Amino acid sequence: MGIWEAIWKSAVLGTVQGLTEFLPVSSSGHLTLLQQILGYNLGVAGMTFVNILLHFGTLLSVIFVFWKDILALFKKPFKTLLMLIVATVPAGVIGLLFNDKIEALFDPESNAAWLCWLAVFFALTAFILLLTEFISSRKKKTAPLSWRHSVPMGLAQAAALFPGISRSGSTIAAGVISGAKREQVARFSFLMSIPVILGSLAVEVFHVVKSDEGIAAVGTGGIIGMVVGVVFSAVAGFFAIKVMLKVISKGNYKWFAVYLVALSFTCFWLNALGVL
Repeated sequence: MGIWEAIWKSAVLGTVQGLTEFLPVSSSGHLTLLQQILGYNLGVAGMTFVNILLHFGTLLSVIFVFWKDILALFKKPFKTLLMLIVATVPAGVIGLLFNDKIEALFDPESNAAWLCWLAVFFALTAFILLLTEFISSRKKKTAPLSWRHSVPMGLAQAAALFPGISRSGSTIAAGVISGAKREQVARFSFLMSIPVILGSLAVEVFHVVKSDEGIAAVGTGGIIGMVVGVVFSAVAGFFAIKVMLKVISKGNYKWFAVYLVALSFTCFWLNALGVL
């Protein structure tokens, strides 16, 4: 891959990663689809290295926006920090036990039905968003975020390990449906992304070091391109967080649901026509 091709493709992937990591539309689902459309395939080791850098960009955006909230986690009585740790456990356990099987389910080389599964999970996220808007519009009373809200959010985050199921969408849905205040749900959901992204980075770095092929597979041009991808991912993530905070305060998710339904149908048709 030439350097200019690597730069523009990485910029596209970085922008999509940054936006979809925090908007309720599934970043992993979009990247899985877009990498196939762009023909961006550097092998398992190479793509692992690419994903490390793209997720690092979104991590930077969360830290930049919520640095005060992050510092507050380490002040007594540490309740929010404890809730955050417990909420992260389900995704960590499921990821360690079933990550390889989940990746295989969406691997175009090993599963011909990967696009159909992606379509199903996009549609499922759309349903979750519509259900959340319906329920939240009828809830008159909400409560401060507590364990009875954070635990369901943690379970929802574990389900979002499947590409097509939005992490932000499912965790926010769990918090809102369980009756927590929307603003607190939003902030906790974004904070939940930090340990998940850090955990993913640690696992992926381990695989790259173990394979000893990740950086070599990307090449010099690819590395330059991915630096651009990190910048685009961080900037797009910053704007996505700002947009999502406003969306959550109003409880308006239907347009994201409409988009996901359209994307689901597109995936089905692409599969039926044999395009991907």
